[in-house]
Amino acid sequence: MQAPREPLLSLRRITKVFGEGDATVQALRGVDLDVYPGEFVAIMGASGSGKSTAMNILGCLDAPTEGQYLVEGIPVESLPGDVLAALRNDRLGFVFQGFNLLPRTSALDNVELPLVYADVSASERRVRARRALAEVGLAGRERAHPNQLSGGQQQRVAIARALVNAPEVLLADEPTGNLDTRTSAEIMALLVALNRDRGITIVMVTHDTDIAAYAGRLVTFRDGLIVSDQPRAAP
Repeated sequence: MQAPREPLLSLRRITKVFGEGDATVQALRGVDLDVYPGEFVAIMGASGSGKSTAMNILGCLDAPTEGQYLVEGIPVESLPGDVLAALRNDRLGFVFQGFNLLPRTSALDNVELPLVYADVSASERRVRARRALAEVGLAGRERAHPNQLSGGQQQRVAIARALVNAPEVLLADEPTGNLDTRTSAEIMALLVALNRDRGITIVMVTHDTDIAAYAGRLVTFRDGLIVSDQPRAAP
């Protein structure tokens, strides 16, 4: 009998409270969520549903008020600061709606940035950054600055930057929110290929049902709770 798979990321009874007194907002109300290796999970929900708060906790960008977040069964709150920083930089990749590129810096230098924090040598940084840019279809545009690139190309640079440390998990927060329909489809095809061909686990927040349809699993938040969690056939 095959042993059951163990989750890569686990939220256990997670609550998150912002503010105090009359200004208190309970963003998450006891959320349980397992993400398994190789999954492509889309998270949907209305504004204020808790989906972005959950994403921030998964990315170790915020801590829960109560509950436990585990990575491969290890409680994140038990990790020393330097180990937590290494986890965030080496095993997690981030893609945001606004691209978050340095405007006066080339595509190559933008992609190299996580490697600078990882103390990788300059020569190795160049090799790995060029490889990542080629993987997202931007070979030959290494010296271009963000204002010389289309929105879709800027998002490809951001994806290359997320990939350059060879992360196990890619966390994408509205990755097509600033893109037109055709370019959105191109970016989603790239994410699907990364998940399918490289086995990268992807967790994506989106408000767009057409974009969510690219994922193999749809988790829906409402009022700080998960109200639906279902597999779906990706295109």
